[in-house]
Amino acid sequence: MRISRLYTPLSLQTGQTIELDDDSGHYLRTVLRLKKGDNLLVFNGDGGEYTGVIDEVSRKSVRLSMGPRHERSVESPLRVTLGLGVSRGDKMDWTVQKAVELGVARITPLLTERCVVQFKDDKKSQRWLHWQKIIQHAAEQCGRTIMPQLHDVEALAGWIDLQQGLKLFLDPYAPTSLADLSPNGEGVTLLTGPEGGFADHERELAKAAGFIPVRMGGRILRTETASIAALSAVQMLWGDFRR
Repeated sequence: MRISRLYTPLSLQTGQTIELDDDSGHYLRTVLRLKKGDNLLVFNGDGGEYTGVIDEVSRKSVRLSMGPRHERSVESPLRVTLGLGVSRGDKMDWTVQKAVELGVARITPLLTERCVVQFKDDKKSQRWLHWQKIIQHAAEQCGRTIMPQLHDVEALAGWIDLQQGLKLFLDPYAPTSLADLSPNGEGVTLLTGPEGGFADHERELAKAAGFIPVRMGGRILRTETASIAALSAVQMLWGDFRR
């Protein structure tokens, strides 16, 4: 029987009793439908997890006792940073979720010229919190004990010069494929565009910052397909699919 997993930002130690916040308590009570005496695994993103026992489940309070700590990591040996052009609704949500499952270390949502999604400051923070929840639940589901970092939404021009490692951006017309390249020990940074792709000046900006245009086969992929295909490919070539 599969045991449920729960993320909490709280500091954890064996023998401790913790009280969950309202969101986590609601999730445990109404989504996982766990009851007093049930076991679950609890982690806070520091690389380990604890066996927890539910002491109390009520509308007012959900309390857990922390049992032994288990050191466990399922992180990829390849550190992957994803600069993700913001796409609409479910496409963005789906990409963020699958990126976590595929071992991404960092995600930055990027605003580009052809983004159809526009943010005011209050909407930007709301969407960030929404994507953070998607990352949390994806990490719970797929067994990660270290939480991927979600950076603030920013403009492509402000992000692109700060990246390191093998820097790639997806371009269906590029002459180079991933098989022609290899990382330099500092990981991989992937840059993917929104539904409309990159404008010409953005392609030139990326190349000037050291990004190499790469193609993912001979067909033009939708934004959500391209991101996941690229993540899968780099894990297959240089990451944890090789284990």
